[in-house]
Amino acid sequence: MKTVFRYYKPYIWLIALILAFLFGQAMCELALPGYMSDIINNGIVKQDMDYIWKTGLIMLAVSAGTVLCSLAGSFLASRVSAKSSRDIRRALFRKVTAFSAAELEDFSTASLITRSTNDVQMVQQATVMILRLACFAPMMGIGAIVRALNTSVSLSWTVGLALLVIVCIMLMAFFLVLPKFKVLQSKLDRLNLIMKERLSGILVIRAFNTEKSEEERFDTANVELTKINVFVNRAMSFMMPSLMFVMNGVSILIIWAGAHLIESQDLMIGDMLAYLQYAMQVIMSFLFITMMFIMIPRAAVSAQRIGQVLDVEPTIEDSQKPQSLENHKGVVQFSNVSFAYPDAEEKTLENISFTAQPGKTTAIIGGTGSGKSTLISLIPRFYDVTEGEILLDGINIKDMTQHELRDQIGYVPQKGMLFSGTIATNLQYGKEDATAQEMLEAAETAQALDFISEKENGFDEEVSQGGTNVSGGQKQRLSIARALVKKPKIYIFDDSFSALDFKTDKALRDALKKKVGDSTIIIVAQRINTIIDADQILVMDEGKLAGIGSHEELMENCSVYKEIALSQLSEQELERGRK
Repeated sequence: MKTVFRYYKPYIWLIALILAFLFGQAMCELALPGYMSDIINNGIVKQDMDYIWKTGLIMLAVSAGTVLCSLAGSFLASRVSAKSSRDIRRALFRKVTAFSAAELEDFSTASLITRSTNDVQMVQQATVMILRLACFAPMMGIGAIVRALNTSVSLSWTVGLALLVIVCIMLMAFFLVLPKFKVLQSKLDRLNLIMKERLSGILVIRAFNTEKSEEERFDTANVELTKINVFVNRAMSFMMPSLMFVMNGVSILIIWAGAHLIESQDLMIGDMLAYLQYAMQVIMSFLFITMMFIMIPRAAVSAQRIGQVLDVEPTIEDSQKPQSLENHKGVVQFSNVSFAYPDAEEKTLENISFTAQPGKTTAIIGGTGSGKSTLISLIPRFYDVTEGEILLDGINIKDMTQHELRDQIGYVPQKGMLFSGTIATNLQYGKEDATAQEMLEAAETAQALDFISEKENGFDEEVSQGGTNVSGGQKQRLSIARALVKKPKIYIFDDSFSALDFKTDKALRDALKKKVGDSTIIIVAQRINTIIDADQILVMDEGKLAGIGSHEELMENCSVYKEIALSQLSEQELERGRK
């Protein structure tokens, strides 16, 4: 909660102004029953038309003041809630984008989306309600009680009885409904997670004919969410009629008791009607407070969920005294590097040492789960090493800013990721000012120019969200072209050629040598054909470096590499591939 409250500090002066308008509105509304009492007692009873007109005009002016204060307060409350929610959403986005892979694993994607949308919306609605009602209701309630007692002490027991009944209803609702709000948000997270998985895996679901079971899984989560919602709504539906019953019952009680006092000439009829209005104002104030008791706990749960994200301190942070690169060569050196995932019992990587030089290609190969992708994810600091160090041009990457480090890297992930927009905007993602010529050259090198030229709009062709309107191979080539446009010193290809046919794979590697031959190239691959010409090959086996050297050296000295190579190609094919 404290984490969220700090986003309201810039609007303290606006909140103070809202309170001033609310106070003015409350005073105006509290004044009206008194004027009405005067009109009845001193105007209507005495048949003094001048007094009626004079007091009526005053009431009209006071009513206009009520409207103006209410409009001003509502406008400013909406402004504060909208701007503070904007700030919270911005902070959530910045925090999440600063998360390392370790922090992202602590929160599901569906939960982060819910917290950034539904929870923020709940806090925004509660902010308006609090600024308009939670602050206004006590002013009105206390003021109306004072005015009612000044009007007639003899009728005060009626309001006391009404308040006792209302408090009992509030406590019942509070203890019944409050525990359900936290469950409600977790059920919503679950529903969003299932929906996200179903949409992203729709082709797999259809391929295995599991639509029915997935529908049942969704229905289960949907029914659970519905049950909680129904319970909460029923509780709310019960409260409103109950409170209205109390309000109407008190009205009858006041009229009944007041009639006896008027008959005994202990109370004037105007005072009784004024007391009745004050009583209604007291009850309405407590009704507003009751609404707050329902709204605030739910918003508090949402605020707590937002705070859980904002309070997380990223494990990967920039050094307080960062060093800057003086020589931008692109030499990457691993020195006795070990790594273990958070809460893992065993190390994923252990004692890895090698150097990737500019102008040379370093390839990494190994079996599934051997740590290849984990190894290269340490270079851009998606994770930080557990032991040892990684140096870039002689500087520990932990001593550099993340921005400067990643500015030196062109990273192509295993799963090509494209963003909604055009082909051109995707290629310019790493370099916003890239020229048409630079994009053309990058596309040609990535072997993407042919299919781009076939598009009706060429580089201006629209790319759907996630690149669903291009094939897997085209997506990979566009991802490679995006990295090439950036023109970094280091290129990292995480099994980025897997969707390419052998001919395109070979043509792309040959083009890379010509265009970026002076850069450091690191390739993770499963296919021997992709790495056979690499200057040095790292062979990973269960998180350890089983061998390092050229293809010929590893075929002679590394049994793990030889086993992988012969499982894919015959010895004759390996010889031909090398030639």
